[in-house]
Parts: sequence; C-alpha cells; structure tokens
Amino acid sequence: MIPNRCQRLLAAILLFAAPVHAETLLCHVTYGGETQDLEARPVSSPYTVPVQPIGSYFLFRIVFQKEPADLAAIKLYVFADRDSGPLPIQQATHPYPPLAGKGAGFGFTGLHQVYEPIRDGELQYWCEWSPSSGPAR
Repeated sequence: MIPNRCQRLLAAILLFAAPVHAETLLCHVTYGGETQDLEARPVSSPYTVPVQPIGSYFLFRIVFQKEPADLAAIKLYVFADRDSGPLPIQQATHPYPPLAGKGAGFGFTGLHQVYEPIRDGELQYWCEWSPSSGPAR
C-alpha cells in the first residue's frame, strides 16, 4: 500500500512540475541583411528594460508590461545610436493582449521599416506574441 501512495505522490508532483510556457514576445529585427530574433517577457517596471544594439547604429527596446491593467501595453522603440547619445526615431504602442494580425505574416505589429537619415540606414522589424500555456492535460 505504501509504494502505491508513493507512486501517486510522485505522479502528482511530476504533473504540477510540468513545464509552463511563459508568455513571450518575439521580434524579428533586420539590419544590413542580418536578422536577429529578440525575445521579451513581461516586466513589472519599464525603467529596467535595456536597449539591444542592432548593427553599429541602431538600438531596439521592447517593453512588455501586463500590470497594472491601466498601464498594460507593448511598446517598441527604435533609437539611432549617435555620439551624443541615443536619439529616438520611432516608438510604437500596441494594446495588451495584442490584436491578432490580419494574416499578412508579420505578427501583430505588421512590418515596420525605420530609416535613419544621417547614415542612410534602414531597420525592419515585426513582432509576434505567444500566450502562456499551462501543462498539457
């Protein structure tokens, strides 16, 4: 009888320890013919989110905030990395949870093309959302 209880306890532990897929954003950022996939998870404070360098001239920042509900949004920033400091050249805000795309193949953001006039650079990006899911039952 004891081994049967142990087996049930072990099965219950394994069931609840099954991996939970966290909610994520994945942004596909292309510059100079090279694409980087940047992943973001929800944050409690937008002030802690760093920028990601893209090539030698652009910076990209993803702020994915779910709480508090009145501030829930997905904000995407593109900066030019100038000698005098980062210069914002695009900011896009999307609702949370994001609205489904219209089948264009470019996630909830659509394809963005951002241009920097000084060095004539072009950055393209689009983002997709993956909702969280619990263990399979």
